[in-house]
Amino acid sequence: MEREIGFEMAASNIRFGEGITAEVGMDLKDLGVKKAMLLTDPNIACLPMMKMVTDSLEAEGLDYVLFDQVRVEPTDSSFKEAIAFATKHEVDSFVALGGGSVIDTAKAANLYATYPPDDFLAYVNAPIGAGKPVPGPLKPLFAIPTTAGTGSETTGVAIFDLEEMHAKTGIASRLLKPTLGIVDPLNTITMPPMITASTALDILTHAVESYTAIDYTNRPRPDRPIYRPAYQGANPISDMWAIKAMEIMADHFVTAVEDPVNIEARGQMALAAAFAGVGFGNAGVSLPHGMSYPVSGMVREYIAPDYISEHPIIPHGISVAINAPAVFRFTGSSNPKRHLEAAAALGADTDGIDENEGGELLAATMIEYFKRFKIPNGLKDVGFSESDIPRLVEGTLPQHRVTKLSPRPAGPDELSGLFKDAMQYW
Repeated sequence: MEREIGFEMAASNIRFGEGITAEVGMDLKDLGVKKAMLLTDPNIACLPMMKMVTDSLEAEGLDYVLFDQVRVEPTDSSFKEAIAFATKHEVDSFVALGGGSVIDTAKAANLYATYPPDDFLAYVNAPIGAGKPVPGPLKPLFAIPTTAGTGSETTGVAIFDLEEMHAKTGIASRLLKPTLGIVDPLNTITMPPMITASTALDILTHAVESYTAIDYTNRPRPDRPIYRPAYQGANPISDMWAIKAMEIMADHFVTAVEDPVNIEARGQMALAAAFAGVGFGNAGVSLPHGMSYPVSGMVREYIAPDYISEHPIIPHGISVAINAPAVFRFTGSSNPKRHLEAAAALGADTDGIDENEGGELLAATMIEYFKRFKIPNGLKDVGFSESDIPRLVEGTLPQHRVTKLSPRPAGPDELSGLFKDAMQYW
């Protein structure tokens, strides 16, 4: 293998401030767009921030069409509905108001309506799909997050459940990055406690996974620069964003969950989500995310508290987080110093702790958050048993885009052990 010699920093455009949602109409007007597709989900469509967006568009005399049927935890079928809508209405721009599900759906609608492939799986990550590069620039996309977690407003990744596999996969390209992420703390005030905690755990895992991923020089060098992946491994620039996201979380996570109208805490968590998004958007995530995809896809009856859903749902933040303590115990030996630094950034007391205990301390720090916020105690609490492990392993193995970034290789046997360890923590 010829080792990688470089990494790329793909810039993310972010605007932050209370009330800046009202500026989106001016942004679109200044770009000269003619017809926007406004995407949201049925729940967000009824909230005040939706009116702020439509008022902003209408104040600038902009034509728009509303698609308010985005599925929380989208599937290939729900992506295709949004793509068909965008194609039918011949839109020239996109506005996504919602969490990661809405923003990712907008990315997919933009891509597939702009460059329709012969096969839906053409752009989907290999080996599940063909992993073809995005052919060229996309239409303007303005992402307005209403949760503080996914960081999707900063990333070139769109994640969905591939129904035939009962597992998540995705599309990744720097060209998928939104034109601008409009991060308005006022949009997150309506999040109830479990949604706040779940999405915040996504920030945590994004930051830790990118910080503890393999170094970018340990990846194979691509034949051509266009094939250099968005997820490149840990690098000096992504490290700064990841650590800062963890430090912000240590200061504001508890307040954001337990004092939901605290605007400062809400704003800081929204910033942490964006910071972690920049970090993992350039470094990548690893085993906790790879293992989460079959967990979400194989859900049977569980519906998380505070989530309004007509179908069973293990929210993404929870599906990732409940695997993470087992993973960090496993990967700790690969780079004890980085795991200890991550634990310290998250607020753990490291006095007198041997560096080699970094993985254990990091796992314990996460578990304390689980207990405080009543996060499920491992996979058993969301409906799985050890008899499910073979299928969970089967669903994880194809997730090369993220599993190959693990600092410690994990094949079928290792994954089986990790899922077993993640069944119950206390």
